[in-house]
Amino acid sequence: MKVLIIDDEQDIRMIARIALVRLGGMEVAEASNGEEGIAAARALKPDGILLDVMMPGMDGPAVLGHLKADPVTAAIPVVFLTAKAMGSEIARLKSLGAAGVLTKPFDPASLSGQIRAILAER
Repeated sequence: MKVLIIDDEQDIRMIARIALVRLGGMEVAEASNGEEGIAAARALKPDGILLDVMMPGMDGPAVLGHLKADPVTAAIPVVFLTAKAMGSEIARLKSLGAAGVLTKPFDPASLSGQIRAILAER
């Protein structure tokens, strides 16, 4: 399984990468902003995308909009990663077309299982 992580925080990308590769046996690519992420998604066509909600420049919902509007990336499931764990925010993100929402801080030991479970529902 190939997962693209789009997050402006290098530490988050590193922890998620280690968790997904070492514990989940996944192939992982990274992007540090929305523009890089959209280009990487088009080029790599990952099985899923782990997308930060709050990033400078293009935020997660804007990135999701671009991905959904592009026939090449429209079907790739996107899992948001957010520090805002309120039910209304989670519902809003799912209404935009997200496959799922995970909260920060996340548990590295369970991250790959959570992503696999969300993607299996698709």
